Amino acid sequence: MIKIVTPITKELINQLSVGDMITISGFIYTGRDAVLPKIVDLIKLGDFSKYDINLKGSVIFHTAVSPAGVGPTSSNKFEIESSIPELSKAGVKIHLGKGELSQETIAALNKYNSVYAIIPPVTALLNSKTLSRKVVAFPEFGMEAYHLLEIKDYPAIIAAAHGKSIYDGK
Repeated sequence: MIKIVTPITKELINQLSVGDMITISGFIYTGRDAVLPKIVDLIKLGDFSKYDINLKGSVIFHTAVSPAGVGPTSSNKFEIESSIPELSKAGVKIHLGKGELSQETIAALNKYNSVYAIIPPVTALLNSKTLSRKVVAFPEFGMEAYHLLEIKDYPAIIAAAHGKSIYDGK
């Protein structure tokens, strides 16, 4: 396991190889389809003056931040993947997400000495622990239909019980 702390140096990027297991600590940015093109526009305008943004040696996690938590979104969505070359050129060293990138994007990462790392989505873990699934109501809603699942060993954390929450005191 390679422990990484932001900001990221080009020397560290040079030491990383496909298949390395890493952990990242420090500050990272987040963004996905709506905001990353706006960041690219700021790069092109050269105007980060009204924002607290420094892309040199940074990490961008392709995610949204919600009260439910964070999880990787597909990095190969057009708006996200098309931002990767410009963000890398501007100093982003690690892009975190999920999904396969095009060869053109991989070439751009190489050109700007940046890397892409995947965070395996929890859905992959949960899918491996789902023994069967059946739509029991509202099939017209597709993946949002009412399903019955047979599961084994789903991991979970009790977040609220007996009037208390793990988020109390935040």
